[in-house]
Amino acid sequence: MRLIAALTAAPLVLGATHTPTHTPTRATTAGTTAVAIRRADLDGDVREAITRFQKTDPGMATFFDHSAGYVVFPGIAKGAIGIGAAHGDGQLFEGGREIGHASMTQATIGLQLGGQVYSEIIFFETPDALASFKDNKFDFSAEVSAVALKSGASANAKYTKGVAVFTQAKGGLMYEASIGGQKFNYTPNGAN
Repeated sequence: MRLIAALTAAPLVLGATHTPTHTPTRATTAGTTAVAIRRADLDGDVREAITRFQKTDPGMATFFDHSAGYVVFPGIAKGAIGIGAAHGDGQLFEGGREIGHASMTQATIGLQLGGQVYSEIIFFETPDALASFKDNKFDFSAEVSAVALKSGASANAKYTKGVAVFTQAKGGLMYEASIGGQKFNYTPNGAN
């Protein structure tokens, strides 16, 4: 049943958004209110994900405290039957301060089946790695892997090519769990 729900929701989750360019009307004001509500929900979800990651592995504090920045995706929905798709929204932090919105999309082909929801945090080791993300020049190649978070997992985790990635399952079952092929889009606060 969860698989059907995940696959049914995938087109909705991955659907395009449109920002009207005309003068605000009652309908667009309602849309703006809906965006503000989604933003508040995302703020809460991001804070909850950070708390959950740190509670699961207190050693995560080293990454939060010493990285150039990090992006938190509190709920990435992924579904597949041979062809897979994933999408999630998150927030980018620099100096411990939220500076903008990020989205992640992924399309995969291969041996995969199921649906899942997971959280992901990407830490940027250097200002250059962070700048690459902010300039929308950042994606994951097939060989990039993530650390599945459990107690003590961060103790042996290392940065690879300027990033360290941690994931934590929230629900579902998926036969395939790569992060390769993820593409990101970043929008600084105040840019929309």
